[in-house]
Amino acid sequence: MGRKRKGRDISGWLVVDKPAGPTSTAVVNKVRWALGAAKAGHAGTLDPEATGVLAVALGEATKTVPFITDALKAYVFDVKLGEATNTDDAEGEVIATSEARPTDEEIKEALLKFVGDDIEQVPPKFSAVKVDGQRAYKLSRAGEDVTLEARPLYVDELTMVERTDADHVRLEMVCGKGGYVRSIARDLGEALGCKGHVLRLRRVWSGPFEAEKGLSYEQIEEMAKTPELESYIQPLEMGLEDLPEVKATAEGAAKLRNGNPGMVFASDAEYGDECWASLDGRAVAVGIYKAGELHPSRVFNQ
Repeated sequence: MGRKRKGRDISGWLVVDKPAGPTSTAVVNKVRWALGAAKAGHAGTLDPEATGVLAVALGEATKTVPFITDALKAYVFDVKLGEATNTDDAEGEVIATSEARPTDEEIKEALLKFVGDDIEQVPPKFSAVKVDGQRAYKLSRAGEDVTLEARPLYVDELTMVERTDADHVRLEMVCGKGGYVRSIARDLGEALGCKGHVLRLRRVWSGPFEAEKGLSYEQIEEMAKTPELESYIQPLEMGLEDLPEVKATAEGAAKLRNGNPGMVFASDAEYGDECWASLDGRAVAVGIYKAGELHPSRVFNQ
């Protein structure tokens, strides 16, 4: 018999506006401690020096994390032109420089090449991508020459927000799962012939969650162990907003909770769609809709 996890059985989402410094895991641990929660996880890692929205899933909401991870996300980031680093950000060592500086129009034109659903992107060598079972950043720090394969990326938008001076440009990107902003800065610098790396990075929104509506580290500490902090927890169902909703009958919900197909009423769902079933507004299960029934793949205990 497995050991019971310590902590309160609490489910939902707490949105954090992560400061620069702590890791994403440290933020999750802070939230778990502050709420006394038994189970928590996050939907999409942010580098320690990055800021912005980090959506922390609690309890049963952890089952919806993949849907937020797959959702579109928006980043605003500053690129330092003229220097490439071994980490593709300001934390690394400068490995190449250039005196070339592109014009605003050249930058805007180059950005167009990074937009679309067939972008091939090589992750930074100092990233959490696994190579032969080990994290790339651990191998790189050990001095090993890491070779990473290009990965497909969907970029919905990539625009220039501001050009503060010849050496710095602020960009905004909306992209899908697995996008590395550091790689965009590196590859843009190469395309422009001037080198480049990320100076500052902020995730503005992730799926339905917005950084400006998130709690700061200080607020979490101030409200720790209080009902006030709990009042900021958002429903588990927030993680399912990108999926069609179907309404379960009472009998259908009972069957779904037992892991069996259950009767549902669909409005926009079509045969074969992945959907979530609700009863009285609360999520019962996620699954595939087939001819009036939902065949569950995830069941929620709430």
